[in-house]
Amino acid sequence: MADLKALYDAILTGDMKAAKALTEAAIADGIPPLTIIHDHMMPAMEEVGLRFERNEYFVPELLLAARAMKSGLELLRPLLAAGGVEPVGRVAIGTVKGDLHDIGKNLVAAMLEGGGYEVIDLGVNVDPQKFVRAVKEKNAGIVALSALLTTTMPAMKTTIEALKTAGVRDQVKVMIGGAPVSAAYAKEIGADGYSSGAANAVAAARAL
Repeated sequence: MADLKALYDAILTGDMKAAKALTEAAIADGIPPLTIIHDHMMPAMEEVGLRFERNEYFVPELLLAARAMKSGLELLRPLLAAGGVEPVGRVAIGTVKGDLHDIGKNLVAAMLEGGGYEVIDLGVNVDPQKFVRAVKEKNAGIVALSALLTTTMPAMKTTIEALKTAGVRDQVKVMIGGAPVSAAYAKEIGADGYSSGAANAVAAARAL
């Protein structure tokens, strides 16, 4: 019988090999994919987020935990699709044009995947038109914009304007985040939501 407590611990400690092996064992035992995700993987990542907020964990621990969870999710995703389980939502995420930082964006993407969202990761230095295409062609319901530099923050507004020009602004929610970004800035540029970090990204997405 698969030890799902061990799977929780493997994600919490960022043990990718163990997380993958334990997920395989759980699948072999016939445990439903949603049970594995919602009852064990997500609580582990939530605990990781809490430890980060308490300064018990730092970015390396967050990245290792996210990578461990992703190794298990990659095994579960085809089973969810085959079972007709729809994602909670579809998020197009990227670091805005001019900004090459991806650690925060990668963490948020991993947390959203763990929260049941399908994530379309557009990468870094993303042109506004790429976000527009993700909405039009991939049917993204949330656009998540990341910036780590104050000099690239205006690209968030440019992206929102591009969504308006393309006539798709009304069909998506725009969420922004990054070290220099604030809730006040989100309001100023017409974004729908703001996440202060990876730990509360899923809650922010659900609120939208």
